[in-house]
Amino acid sequence: MIASVTGRVAAVAPDAAVVEVGGVGVLVHCTPGTLATLRTGQEARLATSLVVREESLTLYGFATDDERAVFELLQTASGVGPKLALAMLAVHSPQALRVAVAGADLKALTQVPGIGQKGAQRIVLELKDRLGASPEAVDAALNGSRKDTLWREQVHSGLVGLGYSGKDADEAVAAVEPQAEADLAAGRTPQIAALLKAALRALSVR
Repeated sequence: MIASVTGRVAAVAPDAAVVEVGGVGVLVHCTPGTLATLRTGQEARLATSLVVREESLTLYGFATDDERAVFELLQTASGVGPKLALAMLAVHSPQALRVAVAGADLKALTQVPGIGQKGAQRIVLELKDRLGASPEAVDAALNGSRKDTLWREQVHSGLVGLGYSGKDADEAVAAVEPQAEADLAAGRTPQIAALLKAALRALSVR
């Protein structure tokens, strides 16, 4: 197995890079995030995983050993090949994937092109106890997601209760989203009263 490659980056393409190793240009398929760290002409090290097929030898490269480990583990699930595993890492970080699988977050998994509801359920079933997310990490992620959903629900229902249509309420929620996101980013729980007032102001100036 080729565990890593180190050398000068000869070329960077949308889905792969060529790294010169001992005078040989090695084609390495990578996620967009990994490719963004590479610069043509500069030295680079990529953790790699070699996928052997009857008709081909394909090398996949990653910025970290952790990404490679998750890439290889994902392929132990039924229906997950190297291309789909790479797509999963293109959409989610290794830790985000651990949390999504351990917390059975099907919505997050189906954000990956090629994964439907049934595929996400199968991945959770087969990998839930193997990717290794801690219960604390799962709880923190789920609580953060719930906070994000909760303020939207409360502001929306408050506006509808005041007589606004569902469409108007949707537009007002979108208008105050930056304010709520700023609170969440700072680790604060969005204040519903303040958001509701801001939503009403947004509706009054349309």
